[in-house]
Amino acid sequence: MLIGESFVGEGPNAAHINTVLGERSGVVGAAWAAALASPSRGHAPFLVAAQPGVAVTPPTLFVNKAHIAGDRHADMTWGPAQAGVAKGVALALSEGTIEAARCPELVLIVAVWVNPSADDADHVFANNTDATLQALRNASAGLPRPEQAIEAGLEPWNPFYRPA
Repeated sequence: MLIGESFVGEGPNAAHINTVLGERSGVVGAAWAAALASPSRGHAPFLVAAQPGVAVTPPTLFVNKAHIAGDRHADMTWGPAQAGVAKGVALALSEGTIEAARCPELVLIVAVWVNPSADDADHVFANNTDATLQALRNASAGLPRPEQAIEAGLEPWNPFYRPA
């Protein structure tokens, strides 16, 4: 199982991605199927499609981290954010971050934050593309390393909070 994270962009069009890549026959596959079969109000995991009728490979489950907050937010989530995830996975596959030969054995879960205030579809697309690819690269490289995690954890901050 490979776990990745990335945050790209600023303001309401930023993307925060978490990835879990693993075997279809293992715990990741079980979690993938359970999540797909268990939608809840405002959260409907779905199979990412690169184009209508063309699913991403390895099969990629899009899990929205933000409750869908209206039509505009829904459009940003299912439109440019989904397309960005699809492109990020395709780039990871094309560069070898995900081994093409292993795709029949793998599934990918991508948890995606789309801000309900997102207002620029092109930025949402670009940020989700970059964040998905970076999260998969981080997972493949085993990042962060323990020393990086310790250093960052001793002085934590994020785009929503920075200690004084």
